Amino acid sequence: MPGGRGQLGHDLVASAPLDGLVHAPSSAELDLTDGSVVADAVASFAWSARDGGLKPVVVNAAAYTAVDAAEADEERALAVNALGPELLAAACREHNVPLIHLSTDYVFPGDADRPYEPDDETGPRSAYGRTKLEGERRVLRTWERSWVVRTAWAYGASGANFVKTIARLAGERETLSVVDDQRGSPTWSLDLAEGLVSLACLAVRGGPAARVLHATGGGETTWCGFARAILVELGEDPERVRPCGTEDFPRPAPRPAYSVLSNASWVAAGLRPLRPWREALSAAFASRAVP
Repeated sequence: MPGGRGQLGHDLVASAPLDGLVHAPSSAELDLTDGSVVADAVASFAWSARDGGLKPVVVNAAAYTAVDAAEADEERALAVNALGPELLAAACREHNVPLIHLSTDYVFPGDADRPYEPDDETGPRSAYGRTKLEGERRVLRTWERSWVVRTAWAYGASGANFVKTIARLAGERETLSVVDDQRGSPTWSLDLAEGLVSLACLAVRGGPAARVLHATGGGETTWCGFARAILVELGEDPERVRPCGTEDFPRPAPRPAYSVLSNASWVAAGLRPLRPWREALSAAFASRAVP
């Protein structure tokens, strides 16, 4: 599992049904842009799994996720987000290993008025989105036993994320200004990880017919609404969060105004939908997974 030390990778390891049988290298341990390294890693994993009587599955949770930095570093982002997954798909094809590749809501233009379905027209507005879309295309073109799972607004116990940032700022400032004109679906990485484990179990048996799926927390909100919910979980007054517009926080990379993803494809594949985002946030705080 490339990206094994990241936010989702951490929870995938925790969600694995059998201890000690997950290989989760970090980006420092596995350079996805090096074809020979990727080929050797997949071969070793496939052989060791089969020696133990198991059916291997590769989950690619690695990515160049520095959205703003990618605007000036698109070549590197393309290498990690597109070339790397293509090399990984080729290695998985060589050993007949199913591949689950993680992608993002940023592949869409963000101008919809209803949740995006997997087959809706894409149109990324940022370098990050363009490189992730190219990665999807290369993976699906290279290996027929591959599935792309798009998700959004993820947070969890490992790494930096919006929940941790808001919790920290709430302890430093009287009021917080958070954009209220971007809509999406917060997704607890542990819920997503458990869903991906279920998908992996399907993949070794042939997998769902649809090769692109969406998986996010149920429902939708704005970043401001998300921040207010975080303050509620912290036992703080949510009115300390003040709404503002995207124009108040100019960034190098444009953000989607609307990036809600429909989970209909996920359910149609026979997978349990991720729980509603607000319920998941409460569960994450109750389990002390965040902040």
